[in-house]
Amino acid sequence: MKIRCEWVGSKNPLMVTYHDKEWGKPVKNDRTLFEFLILEGAQAGLSWETILNRRENYRKVFKEFDPEQLARLTDKQLEKILKDTGIIRNRLKVYSVRINALAFLEVRKEFGTFRKYCWSFVGGEPIINQWKNLSEIPATTPESDTMSKDMKKRGFKFIGSTICYAFMQATGMVNDHTVDCFRYTLK
Repeated sequence: MKIRCEWVGSKNPLMVTYHDKEWGKPVKNDRTLFEFLILEGAQAGLSWETILNRRENYRKVFKEFDPEQLARLTDKQLEKILKDTGIIRNRLKVYSVRINALAFLEVRKEFGTFRKYCWSFVGGEPIINQWKNLSEIPATTPESDTMSKDMKKRGFKFIGSTICYAFMQATGMVNDHTVDCFRYTLK
């Protein structure tokens, strides 16, 4: 039997698959990074499982997380999206998608890629932690504090340090698999 990080549980196959195939795997694709940024913001105050269960609908409603298309969403389109029961229908979170798409495009213009910008907060390489159990894993780090502060200056919303750290974990900027997890690696 595979040992996994204890946050996974074993009841929801989506959570198991997400942990086994995605969480903590270094992401270098701009659109995938943007997707995680939006989903982590949507998760604020909720469980990741809640978002993961709605992920496919988020992809549909938010145009496969294409920042160019999302930057052009009108208020009327956002109001229609707010009626979709397949997403978290929080007005501020929904409207932040357009705001974050616009900020994303500006960052990409300045840095060439969103990846280059995001990964600069960890020196371009994953930070490899060696946690023995879930209770040791911090909610924020100096790197997530710096990322959050910089993103806020650039106009991003729903991007506090805790969200930034979850984003870094999900996209492999930090390896927070516990050392007993089959996904843990020193690379």
